Amino acid sequence: MNDLRRFVRTALEEDVGPGDRTTEACVDPSILGVGTLLAKQDLVVAGLDAAKAVFDELAEQRRVPVAWETRISDGNSARKGEVVATVHGPFSLLLTGERVALNLVMRLSGIATNTALFVAAAGSSGLKVVDTRKTTPFHRELEKQAVRAGGGFNHRHALFDGILIKDNHIVAAGGIAEALRRARAAGHHLFRPEIEVGTLEQVDEAIANGAEVLLLDNMDDATLKEAVERARALNPRVVLEASGNMTPERIAAIKGFGLDFVSAGGLIHQARWVDLSLKIRRA
Repeated sequence: MNDLRRFVRTALEEDVGPGDRTTEACVDPSILGVGTLLAKQDLVVAGLDAAKAVFDELAEQRRVPVAWETRISDGNSARKGEVVATVHGPFSLLLTGERVALNLVMRLSGIATNTALFVAAAGSSGLKVVDTRKTTPFHRELEKQAVRAGGGFNHRHALFDGILIKDNHIVAAGGIAEALRRARAAGHHLFRPEIEVGTLEQVDEAIANGAEVLLLDNMDDATLKEAVERARALNPRVVLEASGNMTPERIAAIKGFGLDFVSAGGLIHQARWVDLSLKIRRA
């Protein structure tokens, strides 16, 4: 993340505000502690850099040392009961950072764990599972990192780094041909505009007008299979992505169709938090 420390600083300001009243009242600031980040279910790890940054930020604010040790790195599986990481420092600091650190790693590991299910469904077919822009505002880079930790790939990061002509763009431009013409005129030679199509007729029209990348959106399985066959017959080098109602079960059913990519917003927006704990003991 471009400025992870600024991100966690804002998160700590939200949670701690002018002070951690309970810890300040109950805990001697001179006591040292060891926090153990423990997996309470089977999961794929993600977000450890963010969790570490929480404690690094508090350590810098208080001018005290902390030491973080990763036991199971991002992208690797942790079994229930395994220690994922440990952090050493003032007991009070560990208590204050506990919830923000846990919230981040539980959320991001949830995305990685969910993504791994989609990737496993694609198997060794060569079909790549990619995310979308359906991300939490200001969390996008962390969430996309979590997708990579789960074995998935990233689609365009934002509106500025790719041309994807959606149905509403086509309506505004006056049709597929004109939308493609404008996109090619606006983009430089390193951009390959992708265009969304939802029918077999639109597949034909898009390729006839020079489309090199098609997003086959919201097609049923039979139509999707025919769309791939038709597109490959018209242009064997066309890049094909499918989207719309993608689940691991559906990916397993369509992985042999010959698609290059399948995109799923559900990698992120349907992911459930996983369960981890941070148990702290005196050093």
